[in-house]
Amino acid sequence: MTSNYKKIFTGESLLAKQIVGKLHEIGIEAVVKDEAESARLAGFASSMLGQVDLFVHKDEVEKAMALINQK
Repeated sequence: MTSNYKKIFTGESLLAKQIVGKLHEIGIEAVVKDEAESARLAGFASSMLGQVDLFVHKDEVEKAMALINQK
């Protein structure tokens, strides 16, 4: 199975929220995958509290990475 989305970041959820905001400012929509929150909502425990993955469409990876690497 192929995906049109690529992972651009894995890290703390607070930093991810900042990145999502910056991406949104330049017209890039990011998908946030929070397995710990998904597990919690399903009634399971998780050892990766606060860690999330950010994905963007494969056509926007270069632009998104340029923004992330500015910091």
